[in-house]
Amino acid sequence: MLQQSAEAPVLVARDGAVATVTLNRPAKLNPLEGTLLTALGAALDEVEADPAVAVVVLRGAGKAFVAGGDLEVLHSDGPDAWHLVARFQDAIRQISSMGKPVLASLHGAVAGGGFSLALACDLAIAGDDMRMIYAYSKIAATCDGGLSYRLPRMVGTRKALELALIGDAVDAAEALRLGLVNWVVPAAALEAETARIARRLAKLPPDVCRQTKALFRQSWARDLDEQLEAEVESFRTICALPTFRQAIASFLAKA
Repeated sequence: MLQQSAEAPVLVARDGAVATVTLNRPAKLNPLEGTLLTALGAALDEVEADPAVAVVVLRGAGKAFVAGGDLEVLHSDGPDAWHLVARFQDAIRQISSMGKPVLASLHGAVAGGGFSLALACDLAIAGDDMRMIYAYSKIAATCDGGLSYRLPRMVGTRKALELALIGDAVDAAEALRLGLVNWVVPAAALEAETARIARRLAKLPPDVCRQTKALFRQSWARDLDEQLEAEVESFRTICALPTFRQAIASFLAKA
């Protein structure tokens, strides 16, 4: 199990079937740097391998979710700064390939790499104090963390380019309208509402979550006929599980 001291860069807490992974560098608004990314990778491995965990919540400690990469590290690394990006990409791959639902709980600044990290999660709930900012153009950089992949697919290419090149912040209400988050709640209620949604997700059969996530992820690389076949194969797998017949029997009993 990960180190759980108050100074650890990433904390993992469990409440029943819900594991909360907290990025824990609040004094600097949880900047993405090597130590934190290594700890995040270890935390994701831990919760993915734990059969008692059904849902993962990703959040940031302090005043913000993530304010971006660690600019001091990027500046000092100079031409070698891309190595930090490569490590970040590995974390994004981990989140993207997880079989368990990952819920981002967002507040304050969600900027640069934080924006990428939020979009990599399956679902997102935001406090009304949240602000999403592309931010890369402000440091004369291109994006990372899969943002160039996910953002155009969520909002369209023109809107994505506007957010990237003009660089205006997106408040919580606009993020909801654009589909960048699923829910917006008062900032004071974010923790409670995150827990409520996580508990609902935890009630779903794990195999259904895993299969549904795989179907949606892989649909981008298939044509319609291929996706229809994939759906049949997935349903065939689900039909063989006892949870399938149990759920239908329960539904019929209530009808």
